[in-house]
Amino acid sequence: MTTNRHIETTTHANGLIGRAAILLYGALAYVSFLFTAIVSVGFIGNIGLSRTMDSAPTSSIGTALAINLALLTVFALQHSVMARPAFKRWWTTIIPPAAERSTYVLLSNAAILLLCWLWEPIGGTVWSVSNPTLRTAIYTLYGAGWVGLVGATFCIDHFHLFGLRQVYSHFVGRECVEKSFRTPGPYQFVRHPIYVCWLTIFWAAPTMTAAHLLFALATTAYILIAIQLEERDLEDSLGHPYANYRKTVPMLIPRVASERR
Repeated sequence: MTTNRHIETTTHANGLIGRAAILLYGALAYVSFLFTAIVSVGFIGNIGLSRTMDSAPTSSIGTALAINLALLTVFALQHSVMARPAFKRWWTTIIPPAAERSTYVLLSNAAILLLCWLWEPIGGTVWSVSNPTLRTAIYTLYGAGWVGLVGATFCIDHFHLFGLRQVYSHFVGRECVEKSFRTPGPYQFVRHPIYVCWLTIFWAAPTMTAAHLLFALATTAYILIAIQLEERDLEDSLGHPYANYRKTVPMLIPRVASERR
């Protein structure tokens, strides 16, 4: 009896340590997201960093284009491939399912930080707004894009989106059930408010350099492709409710008078 009790105690302790490790892993992934978000605000907006997207060029145009396109490709592949259901099913045979989303977040952050670190400015000005009022207005729009982005994640489930709910539920031994399909706040007017905010962030630039334009064009193309893949997966998993939502609510640009469902 004593031996059995000892084995049960040891097993319970090992299980608790394992769950605690996954919880810590998820928390660290979320902290990495916060750090990456701060770096991204400065890098894209040319704010507070010594080297940003629109810094002075240090390489030839050909080298800069090759490096930047490679970085954008890594970013796009990581974000798209790891988000597909088939990849998730395979991936969770290797890692604990509770850590799947946190791993996605962690690797997404790594891809973004790699891009910020190795990005090569190209030089050349596509447009530059010199009027102080207009510059302030554009920077305000840029800031509004970031605020709207965070707000949109909280509308659906911020902590589930970034993996915290999954690792916490696993730690306390509770099943993590995704919320049913709903369309809160901005989701009543466009299907992808998060992508609308990303597009605002990418294009709201008082000074648009060639490198920034490359970045904006490439990420816009990626978003338009990603939406098609994402919506296919959503329609497969949610069925008629999402199909109806897709028919009645615009993808990115809200209608003046939205049709009520």
